[in-house]
Amino acid sequence: MRSSYRGARWRVLAEQLVAAAVPAVWWYAVLSTLFGQVLIRIVVVTAISYGLTQYAVEMVVRVLVLELIPLTAALFVLLRVTLGNGLALQRLRDEGAFDSVRRAGGDPMRELALPRVLAGVFATLLLVALSCVLALVLAYLNLYGFTPWALASYTRAVGQIFDPAVTLIFALKTLGCALSVSLVPMAAAFEPVPQGEVRALVRTAAVLLLVELVSLIGNYY
Repeated sequence: MRSSYRGARWRVLAEQLVAAAVPAVWWYAVLSTLFGQVLIRIVVVTAISYGLTQYAVEMVVRVLVLELIPLTAALFVLLRVTLGNGLALQRLRDEGAFDSVRRAGGDPMRELALPRVLAGVFATLLLVALSCVLALVLAYLNLYGFTPWALASYTRAVGQIFDPAVTLIFALKTLGCALSVSLVPMAAAFEPVPQGEVRALVRTAAVLLLVELVSLIGNYY
C-alpha cells in the first residue's frame, strides 16, 4: 500500500540507503576511474604490441567488468559500510535495543537489521553499475579516442560478450557479492558470543571467494 511508504520504517530504510550509498559514490567513482584507466591502458598497449587489437575489447570486458568490478565494489562496501553496520548492530544488541523492540511488539530483524542489509545490497549494486559504465566508457576512449564513428562496432563487440549465459552469471555473481558483504557482517550481531571485526572480515572474504570460484566455473568450464 502507498501509505506504508510514508511510515517510520520507510524513513529508516531511506536513511540507511542514503547513508550507505551517497558518501561512497564519489570516492569510489574517482578510485574506480583511476584504477580502470591504469588497467585498461595496460591491456590496450599490450594487445596492440602483440598485434591483438581486435581482442582488446574482450580482454577489458572479461577481466575488468566481469571479474574485478563486482569484487572490488563488494570489498569497498564491506570496508566502508557493512562492517561498521554490523558492529553498530552488535552494540545495539548489547545495549538492549533488541529487547526494547520486542517489548514494543516489533521484530528486531525487520526494524534494525533489514534496513542495514538492504543498504549494503543497494550500495554494492549501485557501485557495480557505476563502475561498469565508467569502465566501458574508458575502454572506448582508450581504443578509439573521442570519435563517435566506432560506437556501433564497439557496442556490437560488447554485446557479443554479454550473451544470455554470461549476463546471467554476471548478474548472479553481483547479487551474490552484494548479499555476502551485507548478510555475513550482520549475522555476527545475532550470535550468542560477540564476534570481532577481523573475524567478520575473514568470513565475508571466504564467502566472496566462493562466489568468485562458482562464477569462474560457470564462465570458463
